[in-house]
Amino acid sequence: MTKAIKLLTALPPPQRERLMALAREVSFPEDARIFESGGAADRFWVIRSGAVSLDQQVDDLRRVTVAGLGAGDLLGWSWLFPPYRWDFGAVAFSPVRAYEFESAAVLRLCETDPALGLTLVRSVAEVLAHRLEMTRGQLREQYALHRRTMF
Repeated sequence: MTKAIKLLTALPPPQRERLMALAREVSFPEDARIFESGGAADRFWVIRSGAVSLDQQVDDLRRVTVAGLGAGDLLGWSWLFPPYRWDFGAVAFSPVRAYEFESAAVLRLCETDPALGLTLVRSVAEVLAHRLEMTRGQLREQYALHRRTMF
């Protein structure tokens, strides 16, 4: 299994500095809903401390946690792809401190600095590939557990 990529450390220092110039520090209390699936994805965060759960609504009453994120992790990638809507929901599992980035400002920066834009998109793609690999592993485990309980 590949190692999780940390977005800010993946960027070379000059590019990281340009991106960080757009950041603002935010915090979320434990149990705060950060965003809801289907909502407008107009920003993203890099978690500084704390834990965030990504979840999916499966019916009117239940949400299922699909991933947990912690320090250094990217929270939110839907801002990069049309239709710019969150694919999952996110809730603070503990008090969270994060850097928040408005997507419009980051996309403008990427247009004026194509090298930064390419590095950022590649880094986000690596994050997504890692999360897909993790999800695939979880599905295999669930399938194996289900097969053992059926037979």
